[in-house]
Amino acid sequence: MSLLQISEPGMSTAPHEERLAVGIDLGTTNSLVATVRNGSPEVLVDEKGEKLLPSVVRYLENGEVEVGEEARLKSSEDPLNTISSVKRLMGRSADEVRQEGSYISYDLTDGEGMLRLRTVNGEKSPVEVSAEILKKLKSRSEEALGGELVGAVVTVPAYFDDAQRQATKDAAKLAGLNVLRLLGEPTAAALAYGLDKGAEGLYIVFDLGGGTFDVSILRLSKGVFEVLATGGNSQLGGDDFDQRLYCWILEQAGLSFLNKSDSRLLLGKAKQAKEHLTTHERAVIHATLSDGKIVNLTISREAFAAITAHLVNKCIETTKNTLKDAGLKRSEIKGVVLVGGSTRMPNVREAVENYFDQPPLTDIDPDEVVAVGAAMQANLLAGNQSGEDWLLLDVTPLSLGIETMGGLVEKVIPRNTAIPVAMAQDFTTFKDGQTAMSFHVVQGERDMVEDCRSLAKFSLRGIPPMVAGAARIRVTFQVDADGLLSVSARENTTGAEASVSVKPSYGLSEDEITRMLKDSHGHAEEDMKLRELREQKVEAARLLESTESALKTDADLLNAEERSQIDALIEDLVRVKEQDDTEAIKKAINALSKGTEDFAARRMNRTILAALQGKSVYEV
Repeated sequence: MSLLQISEPGMSTAPHEERLAVGIDLGTTNSLVATVRNGSPEVLVDEKGEKLLPSVVRYLENGEVEVGEEARLKSSEDPLNTISSVKRLMGRSADEVRQEGSYISYDLTDGEGMLRLRTVNGEKSPVEVSAEILKKLKSRSEEALGGELVGAVVTVPAYFDDAQRQATKDAAKLAGLNVLRLLGEPTAAALAYGLDKGAEGLYIVFDLGGGTFDVSILRLSKGVFEVLATGGNSQLGGDDFDQRLYCWILEQAGLSFLNKSDSRLLLGKAKQAKEHLTTHERAVIHATLSDGKIVNLTISREAFAAITAHLVNKCIETTKNTLKDAGLKRSEIKGVVLVGGSTRMPNVREAVENYFDQPPLTDIDPDEVVAVGAAMQANLLAGNQSGEDWLLLDVTPLSLGIETMGGLVEKVIPRNTAIPVAMAQDFTTFKDGQTAMSFHVVQGERDMVEDCRSLAKFSLRGIPPMVAGAARIRVTFQVDADGLLSVSARENTTGAEASVSVKPSYGLSEDEITRMLKDSHGHAEEDMKLRELREQKVEAARLLESTESALKTDADLLNAEERSQIDALIEDLVRVKEQDDTEAIKKAINALSKGTEDFAARRMNRTILAALQGKSVYEV
């Protein structure tokens, strides 16, 4: 046990007290939450014992929201209001998604800026949809752990850019989570694997999830986890394998234009077939479309590998490029750790094994390893960790720079730079007497601004008028441990300064987040009242059914006046049950219950007498 333990401000624990912290893997297809209990990491389960929460959210017309398996089962029945794979939309604009010809089945709003989805419950941003998934995981955690969370480590793909990372953090904030750290998924996996297995040396984390692909090269050595290089594709994952098989189904069945319900149905069948082929040589695809047409096809594992070979090749090419970035050869890699449910596909595993000339490491469940690593980091940041600590050295996934004259990009922080980091460059004025300068912050590897992602724009004023090229303006880029950027500009002679915490145009503004949080708190009371109303309606229906059943069998126990009184009470309860007045329903339930007390007692006596009839005292 360590003699001195240093924690984040306000996070230190009392002796023998552990603060409740979790690691969350917010996945494209499924999400998980894990914690560390009694020194051991464990994935938390729901009331049915399930670890995986399908990352699916369904919006209902009455304002309610379904999350998880309940929503997933309605995806083909209600495709416009059932949102899946929302992770692929995080931090992106509607125009970006449309330009890629995305095959999502729900409606996008028109216009520029952050993408929004039309539902019967109003327009929803990917941030709001993700927040519903995180709320469910937060609730699961607090029920399982028996208390309020002090914080969570939320994982993101290593290749997520600033906009996508900020959108993820906004979603967690909207869900009421205190984010201790955004952690790269490959780093979390290496953390879980390295600490569990005591691994050292150079490792590649090959992470193919439902919607994203990451490959990271890490050096593991005595508690230090150093990311040397990272690469990937935030628009490549298991969903693309599903889509390719879906297209094959359309080709084989001679189908062309489908409605959204049929499209979602066949996409679901494609996903089931893909998963079946993981453990079987053949898969049957059977579906009945809305027009009565029956689709009945069989695909072999070999045929599936052939039609998706280009997707596997994309993964291998990205891996090659990442090795090149790190200046490493395949032979130097000690092991390849597979992460993500999509790495279960035999053609993916075979390709990895062939390329590296060694079988990949699959000791830890690829679905759980990221959440486990995140839980370990959360436990450390919450101040619960004693003994030897570890150091995580992550990197920036993409270069960060600034626009210069002619629409060119001047890179300030190159990709694969270890974070946290601060770097600066000096710039000067272009015209004589120039007293202000505008800055355009971008992210990407291209040389032209239009080919990179725009992150933010801000201005510096108060520059003393000088001849062109005389002023010296120092621009400083700072990236924190979450991979989020802030930029400042300072004129050296006067000290004039301007800065911006980069809030991408596709994220939510602070005002929007504040409003949404207020809305969620404001609706908490409304939701509670709605639940109580529904419970009283159910109780009313139960009482009416039992009373009417009793009258059918034992009405002869009542005289005409008593029967008339009970009938009037029944009629009153039937009337108010159709209204939305909780108190009125409660009063009518109590009145009918009280009005039938004597009737119930008589029925009890009759039952007892019937049971005793014909029996002697000794038998009783």
